[in-house]
Amino acid sequence: MSGSSLSRPHQRISWLPGILLAALGSVAGYGVHLLLPGLPWLTASLILGVIVGCVPAVRPSLDGFLKPGLAVASKRLLRIGIVVLGLKLSLGDIAKLGWLAIVLIIALVAVSFVITWGIGRLFRLEGDQAVLMAAGFSICGVSAVGAMSAARRSDEKETGTPIALVTLYGTLAIVVLPLLSGLLGLTHAQFGHWVGASVHDVGQVVATAQTMGAAALAVAIVVKLTRVLMLAPMVAIASIQTRRSGTASATKNPPIVPLFIGGFLLAVLIRTFVPLPVEVLAAADILQSALLAAALFSIGASLRLERLARSGVRALGAGLVSWVVILGLALGVVYATT
Repeated sequence: MSGSSLSRPHQRISWLPGILLAALGSVAGYGVHLLLPGLPWLTASLILGVIVGCVPAVRPSLDGFLKPGLAVASKRLLRIGIVVLGLKLSLGDIAKLGWLAIVLIIALVAVSFVITWGIGRLFRLEGDQAVLMAAGFSICGVSAVGAMSAARRSDEKETGTPIALVTLYGTLAIVVLPLLSGLLGLTHAQFGHWVGASVHDVGQVVATAQTMGAAALAVAIVVKLTRVLMLAPMVAIASIQTRRSGTASATKNPPIVPLFIGGFLLAVLIRTFVPLPVEVLAAADILQSALLAAALFSIGASLRLERLARSGVRALGAGLVSWVVILGLALGVVYATT
């Protein structure tokens, strides 16, 4: 028997403690969400992870025997969660928006990505942080950061700041956008469209849109998931660019369409053409949230705030400018289509 085959059980055992901690963090995040319904499950899990990572007595364990499992949770569980996320989206729901809205949403994602990337470069964010922030802000938050990071083979240390920015400004949207809606005189449908077109994570979209009722929430989810569908081509473009630039590993280039993105598209097609029972969709929704929550807890526990502080002012400024620009562009799309 080869040495590699003997090492696999040991590798699985080394993953187990970190995976169990990530699962516990996901459950704890859900408990916080139940106590504070305005705080999304995923955001609560990330915050708990950051808190755990700030405890000096725990850090040796996080950087030691827990590290392999946390790394698996932050990558593999995140990717599986993205695949399951595809079951939320039906091509029929997108078609109901109308061709003009679909075209403008696609254009919004592309323009937002380019502008946010440019802002990140202008504020001198390090390494891949600018492009990861652009993916998170323009497409679907943490899921997009993870997908783009995988496509570009980005250093793990470069994902922390974009994820923190997506979480911060997406959470602020829950409070700020309903207040702005009253000042702007938006209808419930317009508000839902604006939220779906501008807020980052799906959980943040739900938390923000539900403040205006079911009508706003229904529109917000469809618009948001239409943006999510853009994850596949954007990641494919990033993979091609990584191949051409030679920044990928010397031994293996990233696939043009990563396997988990192919799984995401397959899940969209299944939702579109296969009549799935409501119970299956509900279970998939819980599974997707639990997987992403565990991944976010792991990412939060791996963050070191003292490292973020080195580029904190620049990063916060880049995130703020990008957020305001995207809010304005999304509002223009709302007025053009409603």
